[in-house]
Amino acid sequence: MAKADKATAVADIAEKFKEATATVVTEYRGLTVSNLAELRRSLGAGASYTVAKNTLVKRAASEAGIEGLDDLFAGPTAIAFINGEPVDAAKAIKKFAKDNKALVIKGGYMDGKALSVSEVERIADLESREVLLSRVAGALKAKQSQAAALFVAPASQVARLAAALQEKKAGSENTDAA
Repeated sequence: MAKADKATAVADIAEKFKEATATVVTEYRGLTVSNLAELRRSLGAGASYTVAKNTLVKRAASEAGIEGLDDLFAGPTAIAFINGEPVDAAKAIKKFAKDNKALVIKGGYMDGKALSVSEVERIADLESREVLLSRVAGALKAKQSQAAALFVAPASQVARLAAALQEKKAGSENTDAA
């Protein structure tokens, strides 16, 4: 690879590091080209999966201000650059790694911090943003319903009390008239 090509590749990877909300570093040894294409499809539009030389990735990470990943850049390395919701992409990678033992998750990077394999798997085990938002909305709706019932209860009790008093008054007038 010519020096100019290497500089361009480093700049491209550094830009991907800067734009990504999270990254997952994997080892792809033993995967076929069709396996890699399948993995890229499963990641969806919010993520890209890049195979690169470790020396170029180390240099790009350094340029992007990413620290703590140098130990992960050994052996055949590929990086999933995630733009947007990291949970969905982490789920896709974890599922693919479960189905294809050749893919090994080495770690990741998110919110200025290097992630271990177990931390990446915990992110993959989280519910998606949409599911969590719907749960919050459901909880809020339930609390509003409880509050509405609580506010209506005294008014209905007063109405029942007034009706009982009126019946009692009507009953006492009937006994007085008889």
